[in-house]
Amino acid sequence: MQEIIIDEEFKKLLPELDKETYAWLEESLLEYGCQNPLVLWNGILIDGHNRYEIIKRHDLPFRTISMEFDSREHVIIWIISTQVARRNLTPLQLSHFRGLHYNTDKLIIKNDGGKNQHSELWDQNDPKARNKTTAQRLAEQYNVSQMTIKRDANVSNAIMAIGEVSSEAKRKILAGGGNISRTRLQELATAAETDIIETIDRILEGTHERRRVRNSGNAKKSESAYNDDSENYEQLSLENFIIKITDDFNSGIRNLSLGEDTSKSKTVLRSFIKMLEELYDRI
Repeated sequence: MQEIIIDEEFKKLLPELDKETYAWLEESLLEYGCQNPLVLWNGILIDGHNRYEIIKRHDLPFRTISMEFDSREHVIIWIISTQVARRNLTPLQLSHFRGLHYNTDKLIIKNDGGKNQHSELWDQNDPKARNKTTAQRLAEQYNVSQMTIKRDANVSNAIMAIGEVSSEAKRKILAGGGNISRTRLQELATAAETDIIETIDRILEGTHERRRVRNSGNAKKSESAYNDDSENYEQLSLENFIIKITDDFNSGIRNLSLGEDTSKSKTVLRSFIKMLEELYDRI
């Protein structure tokens, strides 16, 4: 059997298959064989990790194809793009991949204009594409706002940091079993190591709880509720989600006067826009 190199960093990028899906894949490979070739880069497996694991166990025949990339960062971006295109990802998994894409793309060498570049994302028919920031390009690619991409970067940073300490906690989070919101993950991106470890312990123990929804009876409470982002709304139906953020916005704006305190009005308006972006991502 051809010797294939397994790179743990590449392998850890992929969400683990649940037992039912893995069993279905194994059954399919045993009955029909490996129809699609495994993809290699410099002898390293970059696509087909689950298939290769089953193939080795049962000594099944397989084919490979090789691809060329300029760097490991380009490989990671290709893996991310392939997974996003292929899989039915959860909102949290998609946030993680978008953020990881952003963080990885930022590592690629800059051009003379100081913009981060990734040749595969340039539109050769659009000369302005080279001058777009990473956030602009990825926002267009994933059809979300630039702020969503940047928030996703923090989500991904937190998930990767958690994975460095506990691969099981990372697996639970990406599988939707960690009972942790994207807002909390954004906070953990800049949290102390002790805070991350405590959170991991609670996730593994099954005792991690989301924060309760805050009432917004005045402007100060309303601003806090908006700053909690989607955390307070994730378990609501779409209709109730819209009603909730609209009520919070109306409650906050009634307590403000545009003429008296423009900064507070802008804060409430910006928070409302932020919540609408989260709603857009959720649909």
